Amino acid sequence: MTIRPLADRVVIKMVEAEETTKSGIILTAAAKEKPSIAEIVAVGPGGNVDGKEIVMNVKVGDKVLISKYAGTEVKVDGVEYSIVRQNDILAVVE
Repeated sequence: MTIRPLADRVVIKMVEAEETTKSGIILTAAAKEKPSIAEIVAVGPGGNVDGKEIVMNVKVGDKVLISKYAGTEVKVDGVEYSIVRQNDILAVVE
């Protein structure tokens, strides 16, 4: 099964959080923060959304920084994805 986002929505997959700190301390699951960097899996077509013309500025494969609690989480074929609006994306990580 695949996910095809509509309008100005983007399907992202979160990048795994670091398991250790820079000094080598191993983090437990409770100590890890929710990751805010994700990879784009699918991009909607943009177009006319709520009376405004939306141009999609991101593409599949981009790594992006998102708002901490943005989007809707879904699970497809055992893989967790989030669906966010393009305006929930804060920056592209290069």
